[in-house]
Amino acid sequence: MTQSAVAENVSKKDAIKARTVDMDKREKELNASRTGKGKRIFLAMTRGKNPQEIQFEAFDESQPGTLPVDLSEFMKLGTADEKEIVKRLIVGDYEIAYTEASDPIAEYVNPAWDSDVQKQFRLVVRNYSNATGVSIEDAVALIKPGIEASQKKPA
Repeated sequence: MTQSAVAENVSKKDAIKARTVDMDKREKELNASRTGKGKRIFLAMTRGKNPQEIQFEAFDESQPGTLPVDLSEFMKLGTADEKEIVKRLIVGDYEIAYTEASDPIAEYVNPAWDSDVQKQFRLVVRNYSNATGVSIEDAVALIKPGIEASQKKPA
C-alpha cells in the first residue's frame, strides 16, 4: 500500500468519525423537545456506493423509559393500522428467529437457563473467543462448566 493510499484511508476514517460526531450532536438537538414515551428521531446513512444522510423516527432501545410496554401502548405511540402492526410483527419475528438461528453459540446454550444467564453466556463466550483467538467450541468448553455449576440449585 502506498503512502498516499494509507493517508487517504486514514483521512476517510477521520471524516467518517467527524460525520458521526456531528450526526450524534444534531440527533440530540432534534430530540431535545421529545420527552416521555414515544419515538425519537435518528440520523443515518443510506446503504450503497454513494450514501446519503437520512432522517427517520424509531423507538430508542437505549432509553427503556421511552418504550411502549404493551401492544395497546405500541399502537398508540407507533401506528394504529392493524395491517402495519402485523407486518412489523412478522418482520420482527423473522429478524429474531434468524438472529437466534444464525448465532454460532446458540447450540451450546442450555434452554433451562434464565434469559439473562443465556445472554451473559453468549457475551462471555464471544468476548473470550475474540480476546484470546480461540474457537467458539474451545471457549464454551472452558466457560460452560462454570455456568452450569452456578445454575444448580442447592438441595
